Order: sequence, then structure tokens, then C-alpha cells
Amino acid sequence: MSIAVLGAGAFGSALAISLAGSGPVTLWARDLRDMAARRENTARLPDCPFPKNLTLTDNLNDIAGADIILLAVPMQKLRQMLSANTEVLSGKHLVACCKGIELSTGIGPVSVIQQEVPDAIAAILTGPSFAADIARGLPTALTLACADDAAGRHLQQALTTANLRLYRTTDTIGAELGGALKNVIAIACGAAMGAGLGESARAALMTRGYAEMQRLARHLNANPSTLSGLSGFGDLTLTCTSDQSRNYRLGLALGLGETFDPGTTVEGAATARAVYDLSQAADLDMPITAAVAAVLDGRQDVPDAMKSLLARPLKEE
Repeated sequence: MSIAVLGAGAFGSALAISLAGSGPVTLWARDLRDMAARRENTARLPDCPFPKNLTLTDNLNDIAGADIILLAVPMQKLRQMLSANTEVLSGKHLVACCKGIELSTGIGPVSVIQQEVPDAIAAILTGPSFAADIARGLPTALTLACADDAAGRHLQQALTTANLRLYRTTDTIGAELGGALKNVIAIACGAAMGAGLGESARAALMTRGYAEMQRLARHLNANPSTLSGLSGFGDLTLTCTSDQSRNYRLGLALGLGETFDPGTTVEGAATARAVYDLSQAADLDMPITAAVAAVLDGRQDVPDAMKSLLARPLKEE
């Protein structure tokens, strides 16, 4: 089965590098002049050279023959990309490699694929991973979620590499939520650490944030146990404890009162707003998510947000 990766950011480039160790892979990017000359994504993934099996292209027609296409584009741009290229993507195995909730609709990437390319087989690849680790051949485990179990088995075999181990599930909603919601909690943890609130505060935010993740999963008919795996608990642990995470770094900047680079894609910011809207409409108690949305929108600062969380009525765990 031929494989293409659509999107040459850090994660897309890393997946292409890892997959090219097992066979030919095509990587599409809008502007690949520097990458083609250097055979490396120096801007997003330095010191990780492209293997010989990795072909670069800026022509989407060059990936039309691929059976499996990994969609490594930001969540908020996924629908636009799918809509503009339906003919090329039609009938393919389309694997979302983004983590988030669409701000305009409140749905995840698998649902967006199903709406825009209904004859495709939609899946999502998610879990605790940093692009640099994958590209450098370090061991990484991810969740591959596909509602069609037979197709999921096929994708699991095709996308497993020497350093990339995939676990399979049919619970696409649970996998989507795990990957999306942990980014919101990572912003909260970064803000707490930036504000000097300490490791105990971070542990509390991670634990109670995980409870919020499961609460929304139940509401949306996902299996809460999915969130105890790689796409939930695993990704939450990684993202909330490492400054390699862009979501954590955004929170850190908020806590420190520093400016964060507006050109950096941080999926958790839009997701926090989308999930806050979902929770309000469904009357779900998600106070950490609400606090993150309030801080991002300038309605609260970090100290006031923490005070409001600590002042909530006492309850059973």
C-alpha cells in the first residue's frame, strides 16, 4: 500500500521520515524549496535528514495514487483543505494527525473527514508523541482509531514502523477527545507553573482535568476507558509535563505574563473555546476548561482563575 503525508510541519515530516524507513512515502508541502534543497525540514525539525525513500512534492496530484493519506494539517484548517481537494482524496484511507475540536462546529477531525469526503475511510492517529522523538527513531506508541475494525487492522499494519508502535480502537470519538482535551489541560498546567503555583497545583490540574475529559467523553457517548489509554492519559501526562509541548509553553507564557509567538499553532487555544461552548450548551461542569477559555479571552488573569477554582464548593471526588 502506498502512503502519502499531506502537510510538512514538524509532525507530518516526522511521520514521513519514520514511515519511509519501511518503504516509499510521498510528503506534500505548499513550499518545499528549502526542504528539497537541504533534504531536511530545517525550520520545524532540524537535524533530522530525509531518507532516500521520501519523495517531496508541492503538487497534490502526485499523491492521488496513494492508498493511505495522513492529514498532518492544523485542526482549524482541516475542513478547508478537505473541501478544496475532495477529488484527490475521494475513496482513500484518510488518517487525521491533528488534535483538536473544530471551533465552528464542535466536532473532531474524523467527523470533519466524514462530512467532507463521505466515501473515504476516516481514522485518527493520536497519542503521546513529540515530532523530534519520532523523527530520530525513538520508541513511540500511538492510538490508531477507526470505526471500521477491518480497515483499522489494515492501517495498523501499514503504519507501524521500527520505532512507532500502534494500538487499535474503534472508539474514534474517545480518541479524538483524548488528543484534543489534553491540550486544554496542558495550557492550564503551563499557566500554573509559569505563575509559580508549584508542582502540587500541576498534579491537581492534571487529575481534575482528566475527570473533565471523561465527563465530556460520557456525554458524547465515547468509552471513558479509551481516555485511560495512550490517546488520553498517556498524552495528558506527556503534554502537561514537558516544555516541548506548544500548549504547555503557551500556558507558561500566560502564567509569566509574557507574549507568546502568535505564528505558532497551538491547537488547545481554539479547542478550549470550542469545548467551553459545548459544556455550556450541555450544562456540563468543566471548570478548568472554563478557566482556560477565560484566561485566553482576557476575562480573567491566571491568579484570579486559580482563586476561582479553589473557591468552588467542596464535593466528593
